Amino acid sequence: MEHISDKRYPVNAEEYKLYEEVGEGVSATVYRALCIPFNEIVAIKVLDLERCNNDLDGIRREVQTMSLIDHPNLLGAHCSFPNGRDLWLVMPYMSGGSCLHIMKSAYPEGLEEPVIATLLREVLSALLYLHAHGHIHRDVKAGNILINSSGAVKLADFGVSACVFDTGDRQRSRNTFVGTPCWMAPEVMQQLHGYNFKADIWSFGITALELAHGHAPFSKYPPMKVLLMTLQNAPPGLDYERDKRFSKSFKEMVAACLVKDPKKRPTSEKLLKHRFFKNARSNEYLARTILDGLAPLGERFRMLKAKDADFLVQNKVMNEDKEQLSHVLVQVLGLSWLEN
Repeated sequence: MEHISDKRYPVNAEEYKLYEEVGEGVSATVYRALCIPFNEIVAIKVLDLERCNNDLDGIRREVQTMSLIDHPNLLGAHCSFPNGRDLWLVMPYMSGGSCLHIMKSAYPEGLEEPVIATLLREVLSALLYLHAHGHIHRDVKAGNILINSSGAVKLADFGVSACVFDTGDRQRSRNTFVGTPCWMAPEVMQQLHGYNFKADIWSFGITALELAHGHAPFSKYPPMKVLLMTLQNAPPGLDYERDKRFSKSFKEMVAACLVKDPKKRPTSEKLLKHRFFKNARSNEYLARTILDGLAPLGERFRMLKAKDADFLVQNKVMNEDKEQLSHVLVQVLGLSWLEN
């Protein structure tokens, strides 16, 4: 078992020097930073507590989970502390960035199968650990799969992760509606009988398709359309004609994950034994194959941010329509997470 760190990281802002932005969310910005006493590069997630005062419980849960986890494929936290109106969360620096940003920067059509097998094996190892300890991640996607300079893979972002043992009792399912629409399991959308660890397996299957094609199924549609298509359509998958470059074992693995009845999906433990993962390689292989030649993370982040800003300007009317649809969905179905 890999320990996060035996070092005691400082818990005041004066001991750190912030450099460039390398990530951002609705109420948080991630910086590359220097931990001055250790002369070590770290990542610092700065959460604006005033902007996210409606989700303080989610923040508490994220910090608590990151502080307790102890697995080489999960992104832990060195420490956290308040700084003015912000909360600073100090983490290992993953210089490769997320798989989503890597694909946007250099592999828009998706990754090769050995790379996908290697990434997914590491993610599945993380899920196996989480599930064994009573946690559901609830937001598995390429944007939350991070890589460091040596090719080590870590699953991140526990802002919506939940412990099914929260009350001390072994709760069998959750009933909260969270996650990201394209990756969300049907039972999470329906909220009929709650859900359990199998929701992560569906999201894992969608992530496999995202890595294969460069985007998730239904990603071009607004949230309401995604919801309806997920519930009404047959599950997405790898097409035997269109996706000839991928193996039969890959297609079978994805199909096993994307079954609408969660009882018929494999557990993370069983899935890890699937023959598809025999194609997985080493961390060094990942570093050599997808990281070599990439610009530094901060530079890639700036370029992608500028590109996204241009896209939003060019598609302002379309995005206003999407926002209106999302608002309708919130009003009709009470899906308040869409406006977070």
